[in-house]
Amino acid sequence: MDARADIILRGGTVVNHDGVGVRDVAIAGGRIIGIGHVPVGERGETIDCRGLHILPGVIDSQVHLREPGAEHKEDLATGGRAAAMGGVTAVFEMPNTRPLTVTAEALADKVARATRRMYCDFAFYVGGTRENAHELGELERLPGCAGVKVFMGSSTGELLVEDDAGVARILAHIRRRAAFHSEDEYRLRVRKSEQREGDPSSHPVWRDAEVARLCTERLLRLARAAGKRIHVLHISTADEMPLLAANKDIATVEVTPHHLTLSTDDYARLGTLIQMNPPVRAPHHREAIWAALQSGVVDVLGSDHAPHTLEEKAKPYPHSPSGMTGVQTLVPIMLDWVNKGRLTIERFVDLTSHGPSRIFGMARKGRIAEGYDADLTIVDLKRRETISNGWIESRCKWTPYDGVTVTGWPVGTLVRGARVMWDGEILGEPHGQPVKFIETL
Repeated sequence: MDARADIILRGGTVVNHDGVGVRDVAIAGGRIIGIGHVPVGERGETIDCRGLHILPGVIDSQVHLREPGAEHKEDLATGGRAAAMGGVTAVFEMPNTRPLTVTAEALADKVARATRRMYCDFAFYVGGTRENAHELGELERLPGCAGVKVFMGSSTGELLVEDDAGVARILAHIRRRAAFHSEDEYRLRVRKSEQREGDPSSHPVWRDAEVARLCTERLLRLARAAGKRIHVLHISTADEMPLLAANKDIATVEVTPHHLTLSTDDYARLGTLIQMNPPVRAPHHREAIWAALQSGVVDVLGSDHAPHTLEEKAKPYPHSPSGMTGVQTLVPIMLDWVNKGRLTIERFVDLTSHGPSRIFGMARKGRIAEGYDADLTIVDLKRRETISNGWIESRCKWTPYDGVTVTGWPVGTLVRGARVMWDGEILGEPHGQPVKFIETL
């Protein structure tokens, strides 16, 4: 280490490309300048990390932060606080706001709103539509753009491209990997009568596994014909995994903590609080998602953080909106699975740091390595805590995991070398910046 460090993280167990081991991490100018043993006499602020694990900053590549247009549920500032409190250093936000993020002006507005107002770094998806398809090749290259997002099934908001011709038109114009909400709108319309008034457990009956499988099969065929890369979000069924495994050259796969943790057994207790699109499903689907995660079909974990107020969620089904908070609970829920032996800490890091960096081409993020941004998630794998609504920083102030006790807890969040959270306290002023991507430097 030639340069003088601003910060030295001393004695933590580092999880990176080199394995898992006790090492010091030296930081200067917001970047990592050394890993290994830093002499005790070296000047710089020293943070004692003995007994803690130092992970590459967790990246949540699917969140909905509701600004502009629905700030009573969430805004970029409160969503950024929730991310930082949960150990998340960067988020990719979705385009189904009001107005929709479908133009260069709407994207630039979001970037301006978020800069130095969020406690984490950020990027924003541009929504793909029939009307803007011819512009997407340029829109996806603008500063702060995570890529293109397409809804093939209706969900929250007004973005919908359900037909093959519309999707093919979008695919013809993109250059980067595009993300898709894959549910077949035609089958959703035919099956709408399967919704039972006041019964949220009918949600996965209406939006059944075939809704997802049919759409993913169509999407893979269209992407193959176009020769384009796709990222299929929040896979929820056993039926889709063989299709995706057979198309790993063009398709990457996201799953969520709620599809790995909850099942139809939980509707009786939690009702509309776990109403999501695509739905929380029967236990055999959950087990198939775990199997695909462990076999390597799954590339990333995203929370699909999608807050609504408790008053909105209390409306009788199907008038209740789909969505739950998730960015703040992603790390503790998944660390609990690490402690239960279902997931290794190395695989967790691959899903939440290496994976997003690799498939989206993030510049200087996703690894603990010299020259990379000092984005770090520091966790206590032995710490036992009970998640509560009172801990939630999201404006809506609730989580379906209220009262759930977990082992494994985020104790520190560093974004480009600045401590933004330590031991349950948000620190300093927000200094979030747009993520940079290798394909658009």
